[in-house]
Amino acid sequence: MSVTARKTQAQSVGEAFEAFLNAYKLRSRYNETYLVAYWEKLMGTSIAQRTEKLYINRGVLFLGISSAPLRQELVLAKSRIIALLNKEMGAEIITDVVFI
Repeated sequence: MSVTARKTQAQSVGEAFEAFLNAYKLRSRYNETYLVAYWEKLMGTSIAQRTEKLYINRGVLFLGISSAPLRQELVLAKSRIIALLNKEMGAEIITDVVFI
């Protein structure tokens, strides 16, 4: 679908939003923002409460964890975290996790 082409058929708001994200190549940034916004839902309250910093840059998730024992457990579960987040998004959004 061309950005300038106008669709004559009615579509749902969800479909229009998806078309917008794809047309303006915003899908990746939207997915990254979604992961940050829903961190607690995805990882649980106990991890979210101990997360001090959280951001994504070029597919790398940067995490600041206030609890050293929890940070060590998350380091050991790094590949599972990447798989869980990518599965939730339905695409490979996160390629690595760095603990800061």
